[in-house]
Amino acid sequence: MTFEGWQDEALEFYERLETDNSKTFWTEHREVYDRAVRQPMVELLDQLEPEFGPGKIFRPNRDVRFSADKAPYKTHVGGYLEAGGYIQLSADGLACGNGMYHLAADQLERYRAAVAEDLSGAELERVIARVTKAGPVVSGRDALKTAPRGYPKDHPRIALLRNKGLVAWQEWEPADWLGTPEAYRRITTFLRASQPLKDWLDGHVGPSELPPR
Repeated sequence: MTFEGWQDEALEFYERLETDNSKTFWTEHREVYDRAVRQPMVELLDQLEPEFGPGKIFRPNRDVRFSADKAPYKTHVGGYLEAGGYIQLSADGLACGNGMYHLAADQLERYRAAVAEDLSGAELERVIARVTKAGPVVSGRDALKTAPRGYPKDHPRIALLRNKGLVAWQEWEPADWLGTPEAYRRITTFLRASQPLKDWLDGHVGPSELPPR
């Protein structure tokens, strides 16, 4: 089936879940989640696959083992593309991301070396400017408060060097277009605009080679 966006019922489901995040509510409204929330995400990922590769949907359950917040369910649905890209729907609207959210130790070492090197570092600055001009916001994750060990505090790209992740992100508040094919257009526009950042990260950082923890 063709993705036609998410209707108001999906947003209302998450508004109510934020108020009553319980197994009882979830069980009573599981049909709404499956039909109004999850099924459109399935259709979206299927439609994106020819250009952006296969995708998967994150489980709705939260991992509460090490969290003080024991609410059992996520208040958003998230889907990710194996080649890069993340789509999220919540009561707050639609959001998309792309990049590397958290760099493993070996990835972080390669990232910092590439940022510090004149040619690849300058290339990243141009990529960020290009992506930002198209609309997404590029931001670092878990940034250090000072320079990482081995790098001078006055390095011209010190702000980038402090990051432990780098992503492009864009959000849209709920509006009528969310329930139309315009949602697909905005998602694909974001994915295409943010691809240069993912390409730079893939080329200079790549996947972690460390064994799974």
